[in-house]
Amino acid sequence: MAYQAGEQGIIAPELEGGYWLQGGPLTMAGLRGRPVLVDFWDYTCINCLRTLPYLVEWHRRYSPYGLVIVGVHTPEFSFARRADDVRRAIAEFGIEYPVVMDNDYAIWRAYNNRYWPAKYLVDAQGRLRYYHFGEGAYESVERALQHLLREVQPDLVLPEPMPPVRDEDRPGAVCYRVTPEVYLGFLRGSIGNPTGFAPKRPANYRDHGLHAEGFFYLEGPWVAEEECVYRPWDALESSRLYLRYTAREVNVVMNPMSGQAGRLDIWQDGAPIPAEDAAADVRWDENGQSYVAVDVPRMYRLVANRDVGHHELSLSTSAPGMALYAFTFVSCAIPGWEMRLV
Repeated sequence: MAYQAGEQGIIAPELEGGYWLQGGPLTMAGLRGRPVLVDFWDYTCINCLRTLPYLVEWHRRYSPYGLVIVGVHTPEFSFARRADDVRRAIAEFGIEYPVVMDNDYAIWRAYNNRYWPAKYLVDAQGRLRYYHFGEGAYESVERALQHLLREVQPDLVLPEPMPPVRDEDRPGAVCYRVTPEVYLGFLRGSIGNPTGFAPKRPANYRDHGLHAEGFFYLEGPWVAEEECVYRPWDALESSRLYLRYTAREVNVVMNPMSGQAGRLDIWQDGAPIPAEDAAADVRWDENGQSYVAVDVPRMYRLVANRDVGHHELSLSTSAPGMALYAFTFVSCAIPGWEMRLV
């Protein structure tokens, strides 16, 4: 949802308490005279990653006119506090604007933020003028930042807002409803096994085969921690997980806790994932089995179906310390449907 704070907006909080990875240190006081876009993000968050093409392009378009984008990386999961992993993500996604690590949530709390991603647009006088939570409203955000640039330089000739990266980004696009995010750790996890979690210890889970959408089901040896479930270090049989969902795309946040690459086999509706439905991180072995090679902690893209549909995923791993944190699901625009914007 997008909000306009008005021309008498409050003074934006300072950017204190973080560790600058790129382009800093900066202060809001030192940036007076220039509009600033503060973006809260996390490199494991699919919604954040889907906004990055817009932020990268806005930096390219408008930094010559004075716009400063500051990426505030506030980690959702504890492993995302490592600077080297965030640097890798910065390079992977082509981020050239300043980035500060907010591992202790100091900047997050100063802005009273609650969402990934979240954008706060600050004018040249340091006042908060506009904010937006989540994906979408890209044209509105770009027009708002153009407005603040013209407040400083009224005669600026600026381009039309960039075209949508995806169909579902079009203003007024109506998207299919999909399964909400499914967390796996015992603090927020939606486990479907009737016995629930056995926290903080190796346990042998049993699956009864009846699966409801929006829940995950464990089978075999697993350890449930606050944020994740992982395969025990000394387990003998494979660790398996089942998940029914409705979506076009499926992603999962994973971490090879051993520090070495591990393999996660994946099936959809009882069969290896065909090439036409496989996402970017899926590979196939010589027997045609689909799998993901998990080598660093990040979000992995599993499924990219042609359309939104109802499916069941089956995952299996024998890699010690393979940890799974959360599944996220992506929709698509309904052809021929559009909201009337008034």
